[in-house]
Amino acid sequence: MKITYCSTKTEKELVQIVRLQQENLYRNVSNEEKLAEGFLTVEHTLQLLDQMGKVCSHTIAKDEQGNLAGYALSMHPSFKDEIDVLKPLFEVLDPLIASEEKYMLMGQICVSKNHRKQGVFRGLYAHMKKHLQQKYDTIITEIDALNTRSMQAHKAVGFEEMVRYTANKQEWVVVRMQL
Repeated sequence: MKITYCSTKTEKELVQIVRLQQENLYRNVSNEEKLAEGFLTVEHTLQLLDQMGKVCSHTIAKDEQGNLAGYALSMHPSFKDEIDVLKPLFEVLDPLIASEEKYMLMGQICVSKNHRKQGVFRGLYAHMKKHLQQKYDTIITEIDALNTRSMQAHKAVGFEEMVRYTANKQEWVVVRMQL
C-alpha cells in the first residue's frame, strides 16, 4: 500500500488526528496493546492542534484512499505552558538546551492500527526531519518509560536519550535526534 507524507493543511486533517489520538490514548487501549503496540499520554484539543500547526505544521501520512495512516505533531517550545502534563518536561529540558540551539518538540506520534509495521513511523520522522532541518537543530520528545514499544522505535530512527525524570508518579525519558 502506497503511503504519502505531507504537512497538515485542513481542519479535516486535524479532526482525523484527534480521532486517531482518541483511539490510542492510554485509557482507551488494553494492557496487552499498551505493551505490544504502545499508547498515547497527551490529549490535544482541535483548537490547540490548529494553533500549534500555524507555528509549524504537523506531519501526516495518508494511504491511497486518503485515510490518515499516522501523524507526528510539531510543538514549538512557545506552547510549553499550554499542556499541563508537559510542564515538568520543560522544567527539566530548559536548563539542558544551549541558548543558541533551535529545537522543535515532536509533540506526539501515532500510527493507525491498520498501518503499523509498514514503515509509517520512519516515514513520518523522515518527512518531519526534512521539513524542519532548515530552521532547527534538533527534534526532542519525551516518552513514558513504560512505553517500551515507543522507546525501541525512537532509538531505531536515531533518537538518543538525554535525561530521565519523574513527574506525576511516572518516569519519563527525554530523547533527541540531531537534524
